[in-house]
Amino acid sequence: MTGGYQVYRAALPEVCAADPARMVFTADADGRCEVFTWDATVRRARQVTRRPRGTLHGAIDRDAHVWWFDEDEHGRGRWWFQPFTGGADRPGLTGVPPGLPRGLAVSDHGTVALALGDGRATTVHLGPRGGAARTVARIPGHATLTGITPGGGLLALSGAGGVTVLTPAGTVRAVPPGGGDTGRLWSLGFAPTGTGDPTGAGDPTELLLVRERDDHYVLSSWRPATGTVTHDWCAFDTEITARWEDGGRTVLVRQDRHGRSALHRADLTARTLTAVPTPAGTLLDAATRRRGDLHYLWTATGHPPRLCSTHGTPLPPLPTVAGRVPGTQRDVWTPGPDGPVHTLLSLPDDTGDTGAPERATHAPAPAVFLVHGGPADHDRDAYDGVVHSLVASGFAVARVNYRGSTGYGPRWRRAHGRGVGLTQVDDLVSVRADLVARRLIRPDAVGLWGTSWGGYLVLLALGTRPGLWRAGVAVKPVADCAAAHRTTTPALRALDERLFGGTPDEVPERYARSSPIHYASEVRAPLLVAAATHDAKCPPGQVRGYLAALRAAGVRHEAMWLDSGHDGYDGGDHVAVLRRAVVFLDHELRGPAPGTAPGPARRPRTPRSARSGEQRTAERTTERRTTHAEGHHPQRPARG
Repeated sequence: MTGGYQVYRAALPEVCAADPARMVFTADADGRCEVFTWDATVRRARQVTRRPRGTLHGAIDRDAHVWWFDEDEHGRGRWWFQPFTGGADRPGLTGVPPGLPRGLAVSDHGTVALALGDGRATTVHLGPRGGAARTVARIPGHATLTGITPGGGLLALSGAGGVTVLTPAGTVRAVPPGGGDTGRLWSLGFAPTGTGDPTGAGDPTELLLVRERDDHYVLSSWRPATGTVTHDWCAFDTEITARWEDGGRTVLVRQDRHGRSALHRADLTARTLTAVPTPAGTLLDAATRRRGDLHYLWTATGHPPRLCSTHGTPLPPLPTVAGRVPGTQRDVWTPGPDGPVHTLLSLPDDTGDTGAPERATHAPAPAVFLVHGGPADHDRDAYDGVVHSLVASGFAVARVNYRGSTGYGPRWRRAHGRGVGLTQVDDLVSVRADLVARRLIRPDAVGLWGTSWGGYLVLLALGTRPGLWRAGVAVKPVADCAAAHRTTTPALRALDERLFGGTPDEVPERYARSSPIHYASEVRAPLLVAAATHDAKCPPGQVRGYLAALRAAGVRHEAMWLDSGHDGYDGGDHVAVLRRAVVFLDHELRGPAPGTAPGPARRPRTPRSARSGEQRTAERTTERRTTHAEGHHPQRPARG
């Protein structure tokens, strides 16, 4: 705990395949995200890791060994493990240099596969748990290890070039067709059955795949004997992820659609798709455990996350918020050139909202557009401590799923008609005008707040549409697209080149047109910029260049520097940014209107009890069994 805040993002516990009462999860520990064990039989937790900067990546194998990734401020490190009940820390494999985590997989017999990146390539290492490693493969660029067969006979990797199946000797066993007419393809892991044939020839294990085709996402699978099969009867119009269920050829499919979630069960033998009942809102994760016990992590805007088991299995307790979460929630759809833009709007309790905006008579509220990152991400009907704090302070909060967001299908993802960033700013502007016309927000008191790619859009909106915004908060942003491309990670350079259609040398005008630094002199609203000195995704140098441009133009701004990377796990930084940003916005959006004399200093309205919900802070991106929505797959890198 740090000042009443919870500094981690709740996640579904990983469960030991041989003993489902033994689990591993991440939780807050004195202001840091750390790895814990959970014994459901005795309902007892044990803290495993204690690192100064926190620990995010954790897993458990079939023999109940607990795994975690020990990384430095640059994200490089090594995998370690210890027995479930405690004991000495041991390296996952010996002789492995530190690197960026690109996946962990452990077979039923203790064969360990590790993938690590070095900024130029991804190297896969293999060996017995705790033993000497040997290098299996080295793949140029960013790739992710997505699984190993239970017998250790095959490995699967996903990358920009598609999916590759390898033998333990590093021989390519198969490359399921992807791209072109067949559609993009990515891997979600092997089924939890198999013979352990070291050649993979007799292993009946299937590799689960998802294919994007004809503006849908379709389940596929690959088997050594039969190759790739696309299950056309199991297609979805928006992004999905999936997990094998234990003991058969059934798959649990989680769909993100229009800011909410749905679960389906696909039987690959019977070719049937059945809806799985869950509460309305968002499922942050879901998995079927032994004997059909469904575990899921559910939340909604007014409800902090809670872990559920359909069989009543005791799961680790999650911290909650005392009393009712303030505000009322509604969906707003704004017409747009590529279809309606969806906004999740939270209104403070004192607005008197009647639920019918055309008949509303209350005074509109000052508003903050909380702009999501990514760009391959979306805002959900899910609890957010930042929303909680802002609404409790009397602000309306608009979370806009602009074009390019996930959860609205492939066409929406590809809709960048006006150019990178500029299309998204157009959507923010359209939604602003719509909410003003409905008299839900004050036109003279609208601010912006975003992190990472969201921070980039904040800076771009302030510069390209300066008359619309009263204040802005940009946390760890992209401020100069060309400079960021030169100094960011190789995966993000590749992402930039896909978005812009080339490098800054090849299409300099596109990078300049979409770069906030190009419009720095046009910014009129006061701005708070928080950046990190060790940020590899949104490097500090390009932020410093932007701040220098603001100074040269005489733009009123504040800078806040964090001694962390892009994805820090220490809550102190997050708490400091949250507090400073809320105070900043409170002063700027509820202070005197431009052109009037300033009044006496005011204390922010944020009540102390409302500052107890910060759970957005250290996003869990564990590479082990990464089964997020399509836009979050590691081979589709996002800045955050």
